[in-house]
Amino acid sequence: MTNNQTAAFKPTLGLFDATMIVAGSMIGSGIFIVSADITRNVGSAGWLILVWVLTGFMTLVAALSYGELSGMFPKAGGQYVYLKEAYNPLIGFLYGWSFFTVIQTATIAAVGVAFSKFLAYLVPELGNNYFLFNIGSLKIYSGQLVAIAIISLLTFVNTKGVKEAKWIQRLFTSAKLLALFGLIICGFFLVKESFWNANMQTGFKAMQNFGEKDAAGILHTKDWLGIGGSALAGAIAAAMVGSIFSSDAWNNVTFIAGEMKNAKRNLGLSLLLGTLIVTVIYVAANLMYLNVMPLQELAFPTDDRVAVAAANKIFPAFGTTLIAVCIMISTFGCNNGLILAGARVYYTMAKDGLFFKQVGQLNKFAVPQVALWIQCIAASLWCLSGKYGDLLDMISFVVVMFYMLTIAGIFVLRKKQPNADRPYKAFGYPILPIIYIIMGLAFCILLVIYKPNYTWPGLIITLAGVPVYYLIVGGKKESV
Repeated sequence: MTNNQTAAFKPTLGLFDATMIVAGSMIGSGIFIVSADITRNVGSAGWLILVWVLTGFMTLVAALSYGELSGMFPKAGGQYVYLKEAYNPLIGFLYGWSFFTVIQTATIAAVGVAFSKFLAYLVPELGNNYFLFNIGSLKIYSGQLVAIAIISLLTFVNTKGVKEAKWIQRLFTSAKLLALFGLIICGFFLVKESFWNANMQTGFKAMQNFGEKDAAGILHTKDWLGIGGSALAGAIAAAMVGSIFSSDAWNNVTFIAGEMKNAKRNLGLSLLLGTLIVTVIYVAANLMYLNVMPLQELAFPTDDRVAVAAANKIFPAFGTTLIAVCIMISTFGCNNGLILAGARVYYTMAKDGLFFKQVGQLNKFAVPQVALWIQCIAASLWCLSGKYGDLLDMISFVVVMFYMLTIAGIFVLRKKQPNADRPYKAFGYPILPIIYIIMGLAFCILLVIYKPNYTWPGLIITLAGVPVYYLIVGGKKESV
């Protein structure tokens, strides 16, 4: 690794590469799984689709709003830079702290373990249920080591330069987009029995007892009006935890702005194109689920593997194997995008003196090698802990809060820097950004009321960064 502090990122990523990073980072394993939990929460075909449409709308509005910020600050760090510029270094650091401790590293771990989980369909000895040994009280399974191996391999590839990483992203994202489109089309044209009419008759009613089966194992419906609007809102908020998690990481492309050609133009365009493609796929996939299986099977598939249940309806002989391969392709490409983008945030923090000094250096391939390996170590520890899933559910609250703060930053920056160059301006400003903030606030407030366990752990993790920030700043002053 070079010690040259003046080494700079090389702009090698075009619009197609950036769009593949947006779409590839968003599509992991969530779309293959979370619709079961959403169906149990909202209880009908109409509300299931509306949850995905609402999530897609929020994601698109946020992406269009970020276009203005990405044009103003087309450099490495993305959302961390936007928050620092709009508010102050502390707010930027709290985002970076949360990003490193949980948001990015635990997501990388979860996606890696999802890869091993579906690899176990093909090779059971490499799965998450195959016990190997103990480290003290910690039980180690082969699936965890497979996840660490995949994360380490992709980290190593990324240390060799952006060109190598972008080809992995192109290949695997294109493959999973084609696979998902193919599965959706087959679900409408090849399935022998359609449940579309029966499922659509549930409209916007709810399953009795929020999706629980009765003694006979059948789901019944009742009108949401009989439950009350607050219960409906709480159910939608709880359901959207899954869809928001599945639609997250679209902002990762902003972290690599320093390596993009014509970043002022291509960042905003890639955010729009990538989020639009994924939103269409997610809604279409759920429409396909409703076509190929009855609602009770959609709500209660084995281990919540909705896509496996759907594929077995379409391709009875090899549906499980097909989805296992699709998810392995999807998670491999997803993790490449997450690993590529995440390290740039820590690099930028280090340049600001808020992370280890060595993290702010580039190697001879013009990539932040130390940042990449530190991220790899943190993600590997999450793999071994087995606690990443719980934390990711709990961090959704904080993720949406940071999105709201960032979008509100557009209003702040228009006052603070009215004459700054803005190649893009937030689409629908000020109406659409305000709508996003209102929807985000409603989501967070409803989670506080109805799912408090999804809120306080994320807040604690974020606020724990406050004393860390002042310790770092205090140390810098003393050294001066």
